[in-house]
Amino acid sequence: MNINPFDLLKNASKIQEQMNSFQEKLGAIIATGAAAGGMVEIDINGKMEVLAVRISPVMIDGGDVEMLQDLITAAFTDAMAKIKEKIGGEVGTMTDGMNIPGFPAMS
Repeated sequence: MNINPFDLLKNASKIQEQMNSFQEKLGAIIATGAAAGGMVEIDINGKMEVLAVRISPVMIDGGDVEMLQDLITAAFTDAMAKIKEKIGGEVGTMTDGMNIPGFPAMS
């Protein structure tokens, strides 16, 4: 991809406006991570805030605390991967796939 730096400079204010708008929207971007077939779920938003944790009563009745801790970690990791993918897609549409300093790197 050939990038003309003068085109980038011409669009700098537009890109800054888009970035500011995008940062405001991060709270509305939500992903759910799951483990154990949905028996443990975690909702996270684009600001990387945990919104909710749901644990099936079946998981608690078993009494295996270590397994439950592992499943919560797995659900959180799944949620983080999904939210990064969503944010990366949003950023990609704003920047036409260019890596621009100041935009979140979602790799």
